[in-house]
Amino acid sequence: PTPEGPRLCAGRAAGQVYRRRVSGYLDDCTCDVETIDKFNNYRLFPRLQKLLESDYFRYYKVNLKKPCPFWNDINQCGRRDCAVKPCHSDEVPDGIKSASYKYSEEANRIEECEQAERLGAVDESLSEETQKAVLQWTKHDDSSDSFCEIDDIQSPDAEYVDLLLNPERYTGYKGPDAWRIWSVIYEENCFKPQTIQRPLASGQGKSKENTFYNWLEGLCVEKRAFYRLISGLHASINVHLSARYLLQDTWLEKKWGHNVTEFQQRFDGILTEGEGPRRLKNLYFLYLIELRALSKVLPFFERPDFQLFTGNKVQDAENKALLLEILHEIKSFPLHFDENSFFAGDKNEAHKLKEDFRLHFRNISRIMDCVGCFKCRLWGKLQTQGLGTALKILFSEKLIANMPESGPSYEFQLTRQEIVSLFNAFGRISTSVRELENFRHLLQNVH
Repeated sequence: PTPEGPRLCAGRAAGQVYRRRVSGYLDDCTCDVETIDKFNNYRLFPRLQKLLESDYFRYYKVNLKKPCPFWNDINQCGRRDCAVKPCHSDEVPDGIKSASYKYSEEANRIEECEQAERLGAVDESLSEETQKAVLQWTKHDDSSDSFCEIDDIQSPDAEYVDLLLNPERYTGYKGPDAWRIWSVIYEENCFKPQTIQRPLASGQGKSKENTFYNWLEGLCVEKRAFYRLISGLHASINVHLSARYLLQDTWLEKKWGHNVTEFQQRFDGILTEGEGPRRLKNLYFLYLIELRALSKVLPFFERPDFQLFTGNKVQDAENKALLLEILHEIKSFPLHFDENSFFAGDKNEAHKLKEDFRLHFRNISRIMDCVGCFKCRLWGKLQTQGLGTALKILFSEKLIANMPESGPSYEFQLTRQEIVSLFNAFGRISTSVRELENFRHLLQNVH
């Protein structure tokens, strides 16, 4: 909908505030907003979108029927835009359906050998590289490294979803049920005492906002980063909803597009009492975290036995080449986040803090099963799993112990689910950064 006349003038001023404040260096980083904008929008975004349209990345297996583990009174959204259309079995390539963590045609041939306890029992016709990886694949269990509650994709309730046919956009899911999800995430899982109120959570004024940020800045860097990651994820999702808003709904057609008013209500510096620009800076912080994870995991994808296996050899080879091209581009980014600043100091204290960090995030991944809108649940689960996978990459002892000096390790593994969620989650954040540029242009044109 088009804003009223008085709001238009305010919108122009708000756009100026937005442009002025969402710039410069990010907290706890050596990087700035402008460097990220240039790198993402012109060097990375187009190639990443092409990769995510490929069969390997467009099909995601998910269980949307898992019960909420925290409360029973879930009001399922009855709106048609909240529905998710799963794939028929014959729509998903056979290579994708064969297994969740096998990377090649050779690897899929070992399914009959998976009960073997010795490497010598494996089919000797397999290549040496694949034989070397077999035991790691068959004993694949990274539960101690996992930051997410992973769906059991062997469950009869788990179904493949074509992400391109079920895009993330505004569905109309809002109100107390949606607010409850984010309230539980922030209030119970972000290391925040109940006496500290989150800005705009209950209409508090500037004094309580200052109290909150005084508390936040007083936290250790890890807990402060945890809040910024969740805030950044929340902001990214809200950018998506504002950019793909239902502008027209008639019996003839639906029209989706940018809703500048919705964007302003969520991020305008004046309308949000200064909170909106903070949220957007947290989005950029989230971008840096996931970007660094992709940079760090490059040797894993460079392994000769790894393929983006769908069964189509030509396309699989082309997509791996594109994937490596993207990852090398990411590796060249000049101002990567330094994850070594996390969980340093006393070994016992660092271990406990890391475990608290991991368990809090696992809890948030479980909360996604309480979302009443199935499309929102789908994208919430995918994006939390993607961020959880990025955290696993950054802080896995198996990866740290073997890279970069010793080359890629077979101790460290990623399932296909983790790979698909990792790149699609980063694709969503990359899209958010690109959409911010679109909104900047739209706000400049408001008269």
